[in-house]
Amino acid sequence: MSWFSKKAAKAVRPVARWIRARFDAAQTTKDNAKHWGAAEFLSADAEADPNVRRILRTRSRYEVQNNSYARGIVSTLANDSVGTGPRLQMLLESEEDNRLLEHDFAVWAKRVHLAAKLRTIRMARCQDGEAFAIMAQNPNLKSNVKLDLQLIEADRVTDDELNVDKSTVDGIAFDAFGNPSAYRVLREHPGGAASFDQKAFRVKASDMIHVFRQDRPEQHRGIPEITSALPLFAHLRRFTLAVVTAAEAAADFAGVLYTDAPANGEADAIDPMDTIQLERNMLLTMPGGWKMSQVEPKQPVTTYGEFKHEVLNEIARCLNIPYNIAAGNSSGYNYASGRLDHQTYYKALKVDRAFTEETVLDPILERWLREWMLVRRKTIDPCDCRHVWFWDGHEHVDPSKEATAQDVRLRNRTTNLAIEYAKQGKDWESELRQCAKEKNLMDELGISIGEGAPSAEGKDEDGKDE
Repeated sequence: MSWFSKKAAKAVRPVARWIRARFDAAQTTKDNAKHWGAAEFLSADAEADPNVRRILRTRSRYEVQNNSYARGIVSTLANDSVGTGPRLQMLLESEEDNRLLEHDFAVWAKRVHLAAKLRTIRMARCQDGEAFAIMAQNPNLKSNVKLDLQLIEADRVTDDELNVDKSTVDGIAFDAFGNPSAYRVLREHPGGAASFDQKAFRVKASDMIHVFRQDRPEQHRGIPEITSALPLFAHLRRFTLAVVTAAEAAADFAGVLYTDAPANGEADAIDPMDTIQLERNMLLTMPGGWKMSQVEPKQPVTTYGEFKHEVLNEIARCLNIPYNIAAGNSSGYNYASGRLDHQTYYKALKVDRAFTEETVLDPILERWLREWMLVRRKTIDPCDCRHVWFWDGHEHVDPSKEATAQDVRLRNRTTNLAIEYAKQGKDWESELRQCAKEKNLMDELGISIGEGAPSAEGKDEDGKDE
């Protein structure tokens, strides 16, 4: 290579340069320093340490107990998510085993009040951040399976203050793969009367159900789901109390005496801050130079309703609840907007129910089946036991339109009876057996299906209007 070629190659050689991208959200200025002052670089467990979670739980419980909107939102979410409780449908090859399993589980669920406990778990997730249930034997249970659920509060699952084991996170011990291995549970609530010098017992992970929403990777304890809405609940109550106080202060004064005359002028002298007892239908004379003015009540302010609407809408957003359900008021909704908001809400309920099936119901069923096989002397693999959970369906706003759409879907084969019955929370096999029984009985009694039913057009047999 010649001297000129070496010189040209050196000239066109690329030069490395450092390029730094700038993000407005990463800049700290005097205008946003206070806003981002509380943002810290902490891990998930360090950010939600025991002291922080204890404060959040106590404040969340206080708000739910004293705020009617908070109480209604939490209870409505639990009622809509759990309803009257899940129903089990087994999908084994033996139909006899399926019916026997479904019957025994339904009886057991009623004896242990499974639906009520699931609603309590859902409320605890919302206001406490997490819920714990111990699967233990209850000899006093009136069922062939003695398995029972003992709900405990999150405050009882905690570590000793001197515990420095890195594999333990506030009462939960983990193995090398990050799976829970044991739980440390206090015998009494730390806020109870017998909270001093109390001992704790260990519960194996296979006997404990821990339910919480994991918002960050490597997060092992939950925080209340309404954490982001707690300041808004406080603002709502404070604003309401301020409006009521202002209205009461304005109502305490029926009128005020005032004069336009200067001090020590021509107006008659009267005692300042003196009160006059007024009577009904009374004609009153004023002192010379004095006038009476009635106090105009200016509460509640015109923005009070708008403030409550916006605050409740923001509060309900963190739980995926529409405004009309959170406020219990659909006066500002029409049919289309109501259905649109409910579609998002129903999708959130489906996700929540799937989460409950995975974390609560499936472990309970696996444990229940093991004991049930001992009682019934049958052999079924609990880990390979196909089943489906059915929940309460959602009622349609217009049943007539929904029935017409359902008929069209069944006719063009875009759905089937199993799907349509599942939307109502029913087992299609049980419903079809019931339909068959009714048809056989009607045939036996000589009753026609359409007998006595009015025509769709509302006309009699002669074609005349009724």
